[in-house]
Amino acid sequence: MEGVVVYAPLIGLDWTLVMHWVTVLVLFIILKKFFFEKVHKFIEERQTAVQDSFDNAEAINRKADEKLNIYNQKLANIESEGREIIKDAKIKAENQANWIIEDANKKAEDILAKARDNIEKEKQQAALGMKGQIVALSLLAAEKIIEKDLELEGQEAFIDKIIEQAGASQWRN
Repeated sequence: MEGVVVYAPLIGLDWTLVMHWVTVLVLFIILKKFFFEKVHKFIEERQTAVQDSFDNAEAINRKADEKLNIYNQKLANIESEGREIIKDAKIKAENQANWIIEDANKKAEDILAKARDNIEKEKQQAALGMKGQIVALSLLAAEKIIEKDLELEGQEAFIDKIIEQAGASQWRN
């Protein structure tokens, strides 16, 4: 039988097939009883854990976004507060500078007023001193005139001469 090929049927209806089916059914029941529920329960727990992790991650992301927004708002507020502080400091510095200038101007005016008063007093004292010297000069001139009886024309030259002599010696004192 050399050239003869024997074909076996693909599915044969015999007791072997029935035993295979019974074995598969028994294995299925055993696996279902002991493993499928545990595996199914494990898978559900794992899905729940993963979903909880996603939910927690989403909640954490929301909180992080909220904190980032709060931080950005605080940062913006800090920048505006910093500008306000600088603005207030400039205003205070300008006010203080104006006050210092006004105070210096008042002091300068006081010093000028005191200097004017001192000048006026010195003028008055000089006038008093000049009056005394003029009186002394007048007395000296009268004394000289009395000593020498001059003509009216000669008196003017004589008085000029006396004033020159008195100016050279008396006025410098």
